[in-house]
Amino acid sequence: MSSAVVSTSAAQGRPFVSIKEDADVCPQPSGAELFSEGRPPQRVVSVTSSGTFSDARLAGVTSASRLAVRPAPEMVSSGIAAMDALTGGLPRGCLTEICGPASSGRTTLLLAALAAATRRGECCVLVDASDALDPQSAAAAGVELGRLLWVRCGENSPEKSLEQLLRATDLLLESGGFGMIALDLGDLPPQTARRIPLTTWFRFRRAVEHTPTVLLAVERQSIAGSCSSLLIKLGAMKSASRGERTSEQLANSQFLLPTHAQLLTGLEITAELVRSRLDRKPVRSAEITFASKTAWAG
Repeated sequence: MSSAVVSTSAAQGRPFVSIKEDADVCPQPSGAELFSEGRPPQRVVSVTSSGTFSDARLAGVTSASRLAVRPAPEMVSSGIAAMDALTGGLPRGCLTEICGPASSGRTTLLLAALAAATRRGECCVLVDASDALDPQSAAAAGVELGRLLWVRCGENSPEKSLEQLLRATDLLLESGGFGMIALDLGDLPPQTARRIPLTTWFRFRRAVEHTPTVLLAVERQSIAGSCSSLLIKLGAMKSASRGERTSEQLANSQFLLPTHAQLLTGLEITAELVRSRLDRKPVRSAEITFASKTAWAG
């Protein structure tokens, strides 16, 4: 049987607990030892074989050696095979951040994740801070719109839109029952998005903990700090386009384009795994490339 010594300071009123695993019983000090050099009296508390304290006042305290390792979260597909190979997917019950500048593939990854979730039969939510979602593009990406709740926060000022987004997120996390809750802050100015305090992100993380919900935040820059379990940074490498058309192709096409025009068909996107708190090993910087194509590219 292990033992613990609890010393209570009369001056500060705060208990100090030390655990001795190699001793069966902590010897009871004599009266002379208790009051020598003005030290306060000590109380001996034993630790049972189950790892709990016998003292009723410490009934809720468990020995550190008996604490269980937190299980790894369940991972679900992001909808992009290369991304799943990089990160293992998106973790349930955790906050995932996707950041990158404009035209870096944020919307591509967002719609792919929503499409994968709705195909699994899950109900999802998109809290849109700038009213930027195009339903036709979402449907073309495979999102089942019948399973998507679109919360539009397009107010006149970014500050009011941000306030609506935070309020809606609190209500959605409290209600529960969603497979994915995505927060699209990509079109908000970075200085506005950075006004979200870390305490708010911490509250969101705790609210989604131990639930099957994937909490996804899409931003220009990382703003959740250590509250996010997964941080992915995106960047566009180069664009793929169709070159000049012949006169016969222009005559047969629906749209008359200048002979020097080029049609954007897609982007080569890089994704870097910046931070992962899903395992106890430090993450190594890893990068992948995947293609994004426009809806009209076929």
